This record gives sequence, structure tokens and C-alpha cells, in this order.
Amino acid sequence: MAPARRATPRRYLMCPPVHFDPACSADPWTDGDGTADAALALAQWEKLREVYRSLGHTVEELPPDPALPGMVFTANGATVVDGRVFGARFADPRWESEAELHLEWLAAHGFSRLHVPVHINEGESDLAVTGSWLLAGHGFRTNPLAHGEAQEFFGRPVIGVQLTDRRFPRLGLALAVLDDTADEIAYYPPAFSPGSREVLRQLFPDALTVTEEDAAAFGLNAVSDGLHVVLPQTATGLYGPLRERGFEPVGVDLSELHKGGGSVKCCSLELRDRPGRDDREPHDRPGRDDPGTPRPTQP
Repeated sequence: MAPARRATPRRYLMCPPVHFDPACSADPWTDGDGTADAALALAQWEKLREVYRSLGHTVEELPPDPALPGMVFTANGATVVDGRVFGARFADPRWESEAELHLEWLAAHGFSRLHVPVHINEGESDLAVTGSWLLAGHGFRTNPLAHGEAQEFFGRPVIGVQLTDRRFPRLGLALAVLDDTADEIAYYPPAFSPGSREVLRQLFPDALTVTEEDAAAFGLNAVSDGLHVVLPQTATGLYGPLRERGFEPVGVDLSELHKGGGSVKCCSLELRDRPGRDDREPHDRPGRDDPGTPRPTQP
């Protein structure tokens, strides 16, 4: 019998894709010729926002910047846990302003514990939050040294896992958290190194493993509130297994945004927040207060 599931209200930061340009994506696996229908991309994004609100969740909006065509993928810009904000540092310096805009918005909306990282990481696209751990991907984007930095900042155990399939350069394309209170995940094993597959098998023996077809359809770039799993409607092979486990899959069409290498999760930075607490520590100050921090090289 499937366990009883319960949805908990969530708060997401999203950014409308009014300046979206998939040609700026550095991901090797994109859909199409590098062009997108701007009106359709916005309509699909608005539908995702509507789905979240219909499920009882709160959606905040980050104003788009015409110089940053990838801002729709807000999950790349930070990781937020218990009101603490671990900022992103992109390997490509062209997107540095994107991380700064995320921090500025979060600081202006009550988040006082803000950390500008020394090492390259691409936010929640490479960090997955479970009840017990932070799962941290590396191999293509995030520097493994960022894992220790995140552990020190959040005070949570960080488990590093290596991505080896270039079609899945971010953890959020190869793994999804289904229940962040029961450490329940879904993942595509061949996207990981043999040692990392064994680590995931030991930590999550009851995990849902998915097929290449569903992983390729961005099926793991999904968001769960503990009951509803919002995922691309094209990942049809996941619907049955999710229902068998007591989840309710909610399919959405984000085909235009897939052309830029992202889907539901990439568009949704979860604000696991306790805003308004003014308990900033010295090392948590935004980077604009520490201009001497060196920029790391790409690993």
C-alpha cells in the first residue's frame, strides 16, 4: 500500500521569460535550433505559475533583466535553506550579474543571512535539499570545493555525487527530491559515476529509478510539495510509478523553455525561509561588502 502523502505550502521565486534566449544556453542537450517563440515561452511559464498557485503555493517574482536572457531559470541563482541564502557563482563570468540580482532581491525581501561563495556553484540546480542531507552535484558545473563551503554555511551534511553524462550537466536534470521530510528521491542512475550510484543506492534504497526516455524528457527537473509532483507532461513513464507511491503527478508543457536546457525545477527557486531574522554573521555578508574576494578558476 502506498504511504499517505501530505502537501505542504511552498514559496517559489520565479522570473518571467520576457527576454529568454535559448541560444545563450551552454547545455549540450537542448531541443530545437536555438530559437524560441517568446510569446509561447511566456504563456507556458504563466501556466506553471498558475499551477503552483492552484496548489496553494506562493509565487514571488524576480524582475527580468534584458541583459540576462537565462534569468527564467531562477534555481540556478541561489540555494535557500532555513532562511539562509547560499549564493551562486557562475563559471561563465557573463552571468555574474544574475547571481547578484538574486542576492539583492533576497536581501530586500527579508533574508539577512547571505553568503557569496568563493567557489563555483550554480545554485539549486546542483544542490538538492532532502530532510537529512544536501546532495551536491559536480563534474560539469559546480566545483567540488563548493560542497564543503555549503556544508560550513548551512551546517548540514553535504553528500557529493559526480555527474558523468554530458546530457545531464546539472544535478537537477538527473535527480529529483520527491519528499524532503522522508529523504525520498527519484534519479537516473547512468547519469552518475559508479561510486556515486553506489552512494545513492545506500542512502536511498527505496528511490524511484527512472528510464533514459523519461530523464531525457526533463522528467527529473520536477518540483514536489510532498504530494503533488509538478513535472513535464512529456515524461509519461513517470506518472504511473509516482501514483503507485502515493504521489499526484501534475504535468505541464514547458517545451519552449526546454530549448534552453531547463524545465520545472530550473524555473522554481524554493524559498525555504524564515525571513526577518536579523542574525547575520560576519562571514555571511553580501559580496559587495567584500570586494577583495578572488574569483576562482573553473575546475
